Formats: sequence, C-alpha cells, structure tokens
Amino acid sequence: MSVSKAQYQKIALSFPGAIAASSYGKPSVLIGKKFFTRWRDEENSIVLIVDSIDERDMLLEADPKTFFITEHYRNYPSVLANASKIDAKTLRGMLERRWQKLAPKRLRDVTTNKKSVITRSRASRARAG
Repeated sequence: MSVSKAQYQKIALSFPGAIAASSYGKPSVLIGKKFFTRWRDEENSIVLIVDSIDERDMLLEADPKTFFITEHYRNYPSVLANASKIDAKTLRGMLERRWQKLAPKRLRDVTTNKKSVITRSRASRARAG
C-alpha cells in the first residue's frame, strides 16, 4: 500500500481540467487557476485539501500513520498524506471529492454524463447477457 510520485501525478492529472502548474513556487496540480494538490518532496507526502478542519482532525486521529500536518498547515483544512501509507484508491477518492468542489459546472456535467452513459451501457449489456 503506497503511491509513487509517478502514480500520484498520473492520478492527479487524470481529472478533467487538471494541469501541472506552480503554486507558491512549488510544482502543483491545479484545476483551472485553483489549487488542487501537490507532492511534497520534503516528506514524500501529498497535500490534500479537505472540507473542514474538523474533517482534517478526524483523519489525523483515525489514521495518524497515513495523515499528518506540519505547523504550516495547522490553520487550514489541509492534510498531508504519507505516500508510503496511502493507497491509490483512497487518494483517488479524496481527490475526486476535491475535484467536485473545484471543477467548473461544465466539466462536472460532462463527467457526470459520461459516467451515466457508461453505467447505462453496462446495465444494457448485463440485461442482454
């Protein structure tokens, strides 16, 4: 259970509208002009924005081996994920939640429509098979 830097980049950049850019002088991934995530070489960790400081604190308490913060993030709804402890599925899920909040409606609508078409197609095949 771990995510390499290459896997992280592949996952983060797979979201519609995601671009590799710089945020505060550090390589990051943005959705449009909004910060999405970044890899921290300092601890081989991933910066993840969550919904609230309460959610962040819950993650820190529930899984302190995976999630932690530094003093810099103390007053922000952000958590650092230890890349050697988080799995790709959990990372993708957390980024999906963040993407849903950041992505423009047109991107969310296109993605939702694609998922419904795929789901309907799979259901049709299952009924036919």
